[in-house]
Amino acid sequence: MAFDGTWKVDRNENYDKFMEKMGINMVKRKLAAHDNLKITITQTGNKMTVNESSTFRTIEIVFELGVDFVYSMADGTQLNGNWNMEGSKLVGKFKRMDNGKDLNTVREIVGDELVQIYEYEGVEAKRIFKRA
Repeated sequence: MAFDGTWKVDRNENYDKFMEKMGINMVKRKLAAHDNLKITITQTGNKMTVNESSTFRTIEIVFELGVDFVYSMADGTQLNGNWNMEGSKLVGKFKRMDNGKDLNTVREIVGDELVQIYEYEGVEAKRIFKRA
């Protein structure tokens, strides 16, 4: 699958503004901007395994496309939702469990990069990853 592999964050666009909208305090935002996030994605049929490793934590997330699951962000914010394939894009539709607001995410391979776009309350951010 196109997403399979290990990806290391290369750069961010508007990520601080996104985190601020999410309610993450300035100290955590400054740390998160330099989290050295590395993700390893493996897909077998409809099952995906994502291993996230950063300055803050290492976690394995296993989910099935189209099936809701609970995910805790690095700051502790809990989300409920699912990922689906829409064409060549991996689209995540989540709701924050604390306030019910939508957080949408799209992962897409653009050239030799994995681009992850976040959208929350009208604020969009990108994290761009290169193969590690």
